[in-house]
Amino acid sequence: MTIGVFVELSIIIIIAVVIAGIMRLLKQPLVIAYILTGIVVSPYFLNIVKSTDAIATFAQIGVALLLFMVGLNLNPKIIKDVGKVSLITGVGQVIFTSVIGFFIGKLFGFSTIVSIYIATALTFSSTIIIMKLLSDKGDLETLYGRIAIGFLIVQDLIVIAILMVISSIPSGMNYTTLALETVLKGTGVLLLLFLISVYILPRVTKAIAKSQEFLLLFSIGWCFAIATLFYYLNFSIEAGALLAGITLSLTPFRYEISSRMKPLRDFFIILFFILLGSQMVFTNISQYIIPIIIFSVFILIGNPLIVMVLMGFLGYTKRNSFLAGLTVAQISEFSLIFIALGVSVGHLTTEILSFVTIIGLITITGSSYMIIYANKIYPYLSKYLGIFEIKGEKVDEHKYHKDGIYDIILFGYNRIGYDLLKSFKKIRKKFLVVDYNPETIINLAKEDIDCRYGDASDSVLLNELNLAKAKMIFSTMPDFDTNLLLVTKIRESNKKAIIIVISHQIDGAIELYDKGASYVILPHFLGGHHASTLIEKHGLNINKFMKEKTAHIEHLKKRKGRGHEHPQHHKH
Repeated sequence: MTIGVFVELSIIIIIAVVIAGIMRLLKQPLVIAYILTGIVVSPYFLNIVKSTDAIATFAQIGVALLLFMVGLNLNPKIIKDVGKVSLITGVGQVIFTSVIGFFIGKLFGFSTIVSIYIATALTFSSTIIIMKLLSDKGDLETLYGRIAIGFLIVQDLIVIAILMVISSIPSGMNYTTLALETVLKGTGVLLLLFLISVYILPRVTKAIAKSQEFLLLFSIGWCFAIATLFYYLNFSIEAGALLAGITLSLTPFRYEISSRMKPLRDFFIILFFILLGSQMVFTNISQYIIPIIIFSVFILIGNPLIVMVLMGFLGYTKRNSFLAGLTVAQISEFSLIFIALGVSVGHLTTEILSFVTIIGLITITGSSYMIIYANKIYPYLSKYLGIFEIKGEKVDEHKYHKDGIYDIILFGYNRIGYDLLKSFKKIRKKFLVVDYNPETIINLAKEDIDCRYGDASDSVLLNELNLAKAKMIFSTMPDFDTNLLLVTKIRESNKKAIIIVISHQIDGAIELYDKGASYVILPHFLGGHHASTLIEKHGLNINKFMKEKTAHIEHLKKRKGRGHEHPQHHKH
C-alpha cells in the first residue's frame, strides 16, 4: 500500500512538473498548473488517483501550512499602517461584491445558502498571486501596490472571521445556543492565544532560535497543536492554523520561520490543488456554463470597477485606481478552501466546488495577463476612465514643484539618485525628481527638492512634464520597457537632450542606443570597472583598501539612515 502511494505521488508530481513548465511559458501562476494536473489525473482522464485518503491528508496539511504562513505575515502591528484607503476599499469591495454576487446567484436559481457561499467566495482575491505578480513587476513599493496589499490584508482578516464562523456550524443545531457557545469559546481561545503570543512566545522562540532546526520543528508543532485544539473545539483546523501563525507573527523570528517553512508549505499545498482538480465533477457542468461566464466577467470587470469607484471617491487618480483595481480581478485560493469547507460541513455539493474552481481558473488566468500588461493596457483606456476621478486636487498627485522648465529631470531617486543629486547641485542646474514611492517624494519635499509622484511608464505624466525643453533626462528605472518608452517619447519632441538610462542586458542596451539613448549604464559591468580601477589605484596595499572600506561603510550607513535599500533585480 505504502509503495503504491509513493508511485502514485511520483507520477502525479512528474505530470505536475510538465504542466507547470507550460504555465511558466505562458506567464501564468503555478496554482493553475496544479489544478490542471488534478483534472488530468482524475477519473475523467488518466484516472491515476487511487489513494484519495492519503493525498487528502497531505492536502489538509498543505492548507494548514498555507494559512499558518498567511497568519505569520499578518503582523497585527502593521495593520494600523494599512491606511484609510485600504480599509475602506477592502471592506467596501467585499460588501459590494458579495451583495451583487448573491443576487446574480439567486437570478440563476441557486438556493439562498449556495448563493451566500458563492457570493462570499467571489469577494476574496489572492494575496499570494498578487504579491508574486507585483514583486515580479517591481511594483510592491508603488502607491497602488501598497494600497492593493493593504486591502488584501483587510480581506485576509475578514477570511479569518468567516472561516471560524462556518467551521463551527454543524447541521441540525439550535442556532441561538450555537451562536452563544461560539462567541464564548471563540473569545476565550482568542484571549488565551493573545496572552501567550505577547508574554510567552517571544521568550520561548528567543530561547530556541539558536538552533534553526529546532525553531522550524517548534513552529510546525505549534501550528499543528493550535489547529488540533480548534478542531476539538468544533472550529476548523484552517482557522486554528491561521491564528497559530498570527501569534508567532509577534515574535522577532517570524521571517526566519517563514523562509524555512515556505518549501514545506509549497509541496503540501500543491497536493491540495491537485486533489481539488481531481475531484472536479464534469457530468452536470454544462448546465452551469452561462453562470460561469457571467460570474467570471463580473470578477474580471466588475470587481476592478468597484475598487475604481471607491478609490475615485476617496480622491485618487484614475491611473492608481485602475492599477489597484486589476489586483482584485480574480478569486483567491482561500475562495476554494472556503467552498471546500462548505462541502465538508454538508452545506454544498462537489458540483458547486467544481463550479467555483472553473471560475477560479478563468479569473486567475485572465487577471494575471491583465496585471502583467497593465501599463500597456492603460493608455488605451485612459480617456474613458475620467469618470472615476473627482474634480480638483488628487490625494496621490504629490506635486512639490512649480510648473516650468527644468534643465534635468531624474526618474527614480532611491537607487542611484542620491549621488546624482549631489552632482546636479554642483553644476548649479535646475532639476526635478520623479519617483513612484510616495514616501520618497515626501522626504525629498522636506529637503526643499523639487519633486513629484509619478511613474515613468505613465504616458499622461510624460505629457505633463516639459520634456521638450529639458537638457538632460536620467532614468534609474531597471525596467527595459519603461526606459524604451521614455527614450522614444523624449526623442519625438527633443532631439538634443542627453538621455541616460539603465539596462541589465547587452541586447537591451543596444536597442536603447538605437532608439536614441545618449548613454546606457550596465550596473554589473560598471561595478567590475569600478573594482578594477580600485586595484589599479591601490595595487596590493591593504591600508589603502581599509581606508576605502571605512569610507564605504560610512556612505552605506548614511544611505541606510535615509531609508535607502539596494534594489532587487526583477526579470522583465
